[in-house]
Amino acid sequence: MPGTHELPTTSAAVVAHAAGDLRIEDVPLVAPAADQAVVEIAYGGICGSDLHYWLHGAAGESILKAPLVLGHEIVGTVLQAAADGTGPAAGTAVAVHPATPGPGSARYPEDRPNLSPGCTYLGSAARFPHTDGAFSRYATLPARMLRPLPEGLSLRTAALAEPAAVAWHAVARAGDVKGKTALVIGSGPIGALAVAVLKRAGARRIVAVDMHPKPLEIARAVGADEVLKGDEAEAIAAVEADVVIESSGSHHGLASAIKGAVRGGKVVMVGLLPSGPQPVLISLAITRELELLGSFRFNAEIDEVIAALADGTLFVDPVVTHEFPLDRGLEAFEVARNSAESGKVLLDFRPAPGE
Repeated sequence: MPGTHELPTTSAAVVAHAAGDLRIEDVPLVAPAADQAVVEIAYGGICGSDLHYWLHGAAGESILKAPLVLGHEIVGTVLQAAADGTGPAAGTAVAVHPATPGPGSARYPEDRPNLSPGCTYLGSAARFPHTDGAFSRYATLPARMLRPLPEGLSLRTAALAEPAAVAWHAVARAGDVKGKTALVIGSGPIGALAVAVLKRAGARRIVAVDMHPKPLEIARAVGADEVLKGDEAEAIAAVEADVVIESSGSHHGLASAIKGAVRGGKVVMVGLLPSGPQPVLISLAITRELELLGSFRFNAEIDEVIAALADGTLFVDPVVTHEFPLDRGLEAFEVARNSAESGKVLLDFRPAPGE
């Protein structure tokens, strides 16, 4: 491992160049500013946005205009602490909060920086120059992004902290769920993590929905009481859930969410639908007086998630189904794109023995 005064100048990384063009290549390691630390990355979780950049050269409205280092679900160990004394010391295991709230003229609630118009995110092409991510063996990151891990919390488990925070934020948008019936539409990694969060929050009955057996198996493992196939329309409508978490990101899923909500219930939309007009059962939402709530990323919830992972009250281990070393990164992406057979796929950035 390089010492404090012998940082590497380059780092192996996963880079999206264009649609269908994903490479594992060396990139320059940015020299740290006074308020930045260098982190040796241990694990990175492949997110849907990473897959979109690879497959389509874009994630929603964020279009690749230059090569982009992917990755925002990352954990590792501080190799060199920030020179200004902020942030954790060298040798500290950390998770990463990948957002940088930014300035802008649009108004938003001060206590919800995730909505700030100038916000940037690791591994995002939303702005140009793009914001490189941290799917790399070493990454230079602002010290304020780093969250020390409690003793006993493994880096592998902590690799789910970022997506679990997305799920935590979504469930929190629904308010108190204790004793209530909850329905989760779409049981991919975010949906499964929402099930785990709902279980911890005391939901009385949790029903998970997906089109494929594997995601439903994972949902059961993390706390779902019942599972349904996505085409079981009558059974979904019969749930009459107080709270619905829509995490499929499709208008079909949103229709199921609205139909499956009890009159006066809440539907939290965390799955990101494609941009542009979408067909929605608005008349039914109106006559049932449903509350349709958007949910976007998260704020300080990642700190609560890390504590809950550490004390064991948030059980997420079954969500990780595959793990690949960096040199098999392209294979990892192929597995991750097959949502019928995989949950969360992790990349292991640590050097192989003897490397």
